[in-house]
Amino acid sequence: MTLINNIFVTGAAGFVGSNLVDRLLQKSLTVTGYDNFSTGFEKNLEQAGKDPNFTMIRGDTLDLPNLTEAMNGCNFVFHMAANADVRFGTQHPGKDLEQNTIATFNVLEAMRANELTNIAFPSTGSVYGEPAVFPTPENVSFPIQTSLYGASKLAGEGLIEAYCEGYGFQAWIFRFVSIMGERYSHGHVLDFYKKLMADPGHLHVLGNGKQRKSYLYVQDCIDAMFVAIEKAQDKVNIFNLGTDEYICVDDSIRWITDYLKLNPRIIYSGSDRGWIGDNPFIFLDCMSLRALGWEPKVTIRDAVINTLQYLEHNK
Repeated sequence: MTLINNIFVTGAAGFVGSNLVDRLLQKSLTVTGYDNFSTGFEKNLEQAGKDPNFTMIRGDTLDLPNLTEAMNGCNFVFHMAANADVRFGTQHPGKDLEQNTIATFNVLEAMRANELTNIAFPSTGSVYGEPAVFPTPENVSFPIQTSLYGASKLAGEGLIEAYCEGYGFQAWIFRFVSIMGERYSHGHVLDFYKKLMADPGHLHVLGNGKQRKSYLYVQDCIDAMFVAIEKAQDKVNIFNLGTDEYICVDDSIRWITDYLKLNPRIIYSGSDRGWIGDNPFIFLDCMSLRALGWEPKVTIRDAVINTLQYLEHNK
């Protein structure tokens, strides 16, 4: 991070974006946040708003003129803004195209107009579809895409790679597993928590509870991005980002209900997939990033508990 000074963060009011903003400011860096607050929260930026090195601009990544103007003077972009709604993607297929793919194109064009060439991009492990290799490495042959979200993120990766080749950009692309932690606002822990608060005696679960997934604590995620940007200097740097463990949905249910001291009746939908595009097994090979000296500090179980504690205090 030593060569970065004035940083532009799209999706700055979101879950990962706001945590990233706080960490960048802790490094005494100048940060410009950009968000339309469609899913982000002003509360997430309360601490950042007290820092004189932080500027917040309300704007949409689909508004290219405003985006271009806002980015002026920056020298690095974290493009964190995205639609992360995998579950309901088939109900509004245009949203992934617009908010993930077209928005990424706009970010790249705004960068080009400002002669800015460095970008970090959170992609997703969903780009691997349902692979045949576990843990899944970055160089595995891509299978058929199974979600509109994954397809739109893969298209964003392709655009970034093409701009690196065509315009001399340098990119760090991170294929995340699901992230947990403070300011968490989307995912199964929130869903289960809300259901149990509404009806402590029953819990309806999409799927059969046997889906195997890996998760990562948000601060470990940010640590990993910082290490990669500092140490990996290829034109295009692609890293899986996750842990060396995975859990079943039933594991998470047990931890959540034990923490809340509840014993609900579990009602499964019965399938090995909770929705279209719900891959039954996600487990990424993260040795490329570990080779740079990074490793996660928080277990999946502790990440679930940290998330629950946050939700309890931010109902």
